[in-house]
Amino acid sequence: MLQQILRDMYIDPELLAELNDEQKHILFYKMREEQVRRWREREEKMGEEEAALKRMARLRLKNGKRVQWLRGNDGEVWVWIMGEALGDKPYDQISEELMAERARQQAQKEADELWKKKEAEITQKFRDAMAKEKARIVAEKWKIETEDRKAAKLMEEKIQEELKKREEEERQRGEEQIRQQEGRRAQELYLSLKQAQQCSQHNEKEDPEWIEQLRRSKAADEERSHKARRARDEYRRQSLRAIQKGKVAGLSNLFQGAGLSNEQEAKLAVTCPVPPLTVKVPARKAWERPPRPFSREVIIQWFKVEQLPRRAGFERNTNTIAPWFHGIISRQEAEELLMNKSEGAFLVRVSEKIWGYALSYRHQSGFKHFLVDASGDFYSFLGVDPNRHATLTDLIDFHKEEIITSSGGELLLDPCSQTKSPPDYNPLFE
Repeated sequence: MLQQILRDMYIDPELLAELNDEQKHILFYKMREEQVRRWREREEKMGEEEAALKRMARLRLKNGKRVQWLRGNDGEVWVWIMGEALGDKPYDQISEELMAERARQQAQKEADELWKKKEAEITQKFRDAMAKEKARIVAEKWKIETEDRKAAKLMEEKIQEELKKREEEERQRGEEQIRQQEGRRAQELYLSLKQAQQCSQHNEKEDPEWIEQLRRSKAADEERSHKARRARDEYRRQSLRAIQKGKVAGLSNLFQGAGLSNEQEAKLAVTCPVPPLTVKVPARKAWERPPRPFSREVIIQWFKVEQLPRRAGFERNTNTIAPWFHGIISRQEAEELLMNKSEGAFLVRVSEKIWGYALSYRHQSGFKHFLVDASGDFYSFLGVDPNRHATLTDLIDFHKEEIITSSGGELLLDPCSQTKSPPDYNPLFE
């Protein structure tokens, strides 16, 4: 027991309470001795490592690289004097160009930051407008009959088209303002740098090291700017694509789900290999969601109270469980199900880490797992996709045509269905 205590440097409080004062003093003394011994071992090890590093440094100095000068046609060392060769620019012109480029880069950086803020404001503005329109439609409880469904659909498309047009106009105005401000800022920075150069020209000589640092900084700034533009273009492409498909607005479900007879629902139903499952949604009781899921029972209760009313896991417009939907299974179980599948196979399982789901994807070189946040009134990937979807099925259908990440190019092609009987999602619907 003592060896275990000294190895772990920990004693259970209940066991400590059983010892008298003398035994406690002896135990603490032994633990202190063990701490000193470990400290000395660590110091000796660090000293040995430091000595080994010094030996390696001496060997590197002894076997250092040599420098060989480039020679010209005459056999002498080739020398190039800046400004004297054909086509060389004078120092003043180079300095002017460097200052103008630095001013342009600084102005571009500030303009990018302003555009990010402006774009976020524009997106939030029109997202709120869509949400208000949706709330208005729901509050009025439109009862669309079969003859009025086409008119309601046209009204929805007209609203979306108008909001999209207004958002594009707002974006164009914002971009024009940013460009104008960028030009003014570039001119201000250029004049400031010009004045600073004139003040320091009398006291400073030409500094090749500074020019080299400026060149490297320029290359790094161009690389960062290229990556930022690429990320912004990808974000804009996905956002516009989501608006075109009606996923962001989330209004299509209101029209599709209202005013359908039993015959019409039967015609719209899609045949699925998984048999239909009759689900009884429990009456909503007083439910306060914990900060994090801590047991399977709490996760099941969360699913029944919050997710079943939102038809999570169901096919669109039917009472059939989607073939890609699974219950509370682990990452290892998901990878075993996808092991013999081709690239593009996927399944969605209930997460044990967050209030939401995990999408497991079969990649060419292995597996990928993406968390789907369902803690709010929408579904979205954590960290990889800016789009928000009204239902879990909307998210899956959207990424059957649009990639999840631009670097991985993941498309949801082949749903991985159940292999167990009864299915692993049975506890969620009992």
